Amino acid sequence: MDATDTTLLLLLQQDSRLPNAQLAERLNISASACWRRVKALEDAGVITRYAAVVDPAKMGLSFEAIVHVHLTRHDAPALERFIKAVLGRDEVTDCYATTGQADYHLRVICRDIEAYNDFLEGFLFTQPAVNSAQTNVVLRRIKTDAPLKG
Repeated sequence: MDATDTTLLLLLQQDSRLPNAQLAERLNISASACWRRVKALEDAGVITRYAAVVDPAKMGLSFEAIVHVHLTRHDAPALERFIKAVLGRDEVTDCYATTGQADYHLRVICRDIEAYNDFLEGFLFTQPAVNSAQTNVVLRRIKTDAPLKG
């Protein structure tokens, strides 16, 4: 990757709907060269997908939390069941296996506190591998969806 590829990626992260001609103009390269670069980044797996970024509150989802999950069991079958269960939940927008005190960190977005309580009691605490969870409620977003820079 060179500086042009890096700039191309920044532009696409800011607005993935930019037409190829506009991308090429901003990069000072031909439209065909720009298309080849985008295709090469896709083929190399650098660009993995294109997506729309939505405002959760405007979708009626006003509750957001970071949940630190502590497991009781760490054997492979228990972990696989936990991960499969988490992947099946729409409320969980992000899930990270981490070092430190918690085993997993979940970003959970849902309608309200009642829906979150239902998520905890009806799902998370019913998972056999889960020992406990600590919730940090998001009060406001400061920085989200920042473009990655090479």
